[in-house]
Amino acid sequence: MVDHILVPLDGSSLAECVLPHTVAVGRALDAKVTLLRAVPRESSEPGSPAADPLSWHMRKSEANAYMSSITEQLREVGLEAKSVLAEGRPAGRIIRYARDEDVDLIVLSSHGDSGLSEWNISSVVQKVILRAYTPTMIVRAYRRVPEELTELRYKRLLVPLDGSKRAECTLPWVKPLADFHNATLLLAHVVNRPEVPRRAPLTDEENELVEQLTRLNREQGEAYLEDLRGRLELPVEIHLLVSGDSALALHNLVDEEDADLVVMAAHGYSGETRWPYGSITLNFIAYGSKPLLIVQDVPPEEAPMTEAERAASEYAGH
Repeated sequence: MVDHILVPLDGSSLAECVLPHTVAVGRALDAKVTLLRAVPRESSEPGSPAADPLSWHMRKSEANAYMSSITEQLREVGLEAKSVLAEGRPAGRIIRYARDEDVDLIVLSSHGDSGLSEWNISSVVQKVILRAYTPTMIVRAYRRVPEELTELRYKRLLVPLDGSKRAECTLPWVKPLADFHNATLLLAHVVNRPEVPRRAPLTDEENELVEQLTRLNREQGEAYLEDLRGRLELPVEIHLLVSGDSALALHNLVDEEDADLVVMAAHGYSGETRWPYGSITLNFIAYGSKPLLIVQDVPPEEAPMTEAERAASEYAGH
């Protein structure tokens, strides 16, 4: 299922927060690891300083030495690892490598050599996750990770499910992770209270209809989670929530249950595949504070081209 993990690094200590997670996931899934370092050349546009060949080769040599050191650390803990040095802008090189080399998972640090910011993810991460159409793990660089690469253990994996088969694409991922780490799965399902937009308060009859539908959905949700519990043969806790805001309910559950990894599908029951993520997943990318593993259910070859991509492609041909 997962044979090849891509781990982009930029030489910063912030980016290295992914390494314990790479070991934790790579060993659980028995996957090989490729470390990728993109080294952009100095700008050669009019008005910009000319590229210095000596400086360029020095930066390449330093990057190679750094990547070789990290690769050796991963090999010492039992991973099959190699490093690749690429020339160009990081986001584009990461996406191209992931597609060309059939990468199964990209592990990204939320921030790198540009430093921490008030934004939850850096611009490079945003570009990669919006165009790669590859399962991706985002590690929050502002959270502490163990110094020893093998010390990290996942204890509580939170898996939001909406009852759709698409959302269940996460289950083949969480089972080996839970087995390897002896983790508990927190299966979460949110029952949304039906919205009945009105300028005036609802009547008693309308309120009763809302309650009836909520009870029906709750009963179906309970049966669904219990069925999954029986099929998974793992330590499972089920959490059925009733809320008018699914994202808020799930964020609160992550905090209350102290989940150390959130695993969710890119799309759920109502997700539109012309966009790379559904609304709940986008919310967790933008506002989540825990490590997030997103299982993408739309392969790159089926991803529709955006208007911006078409325009950029046409412009490049001029």
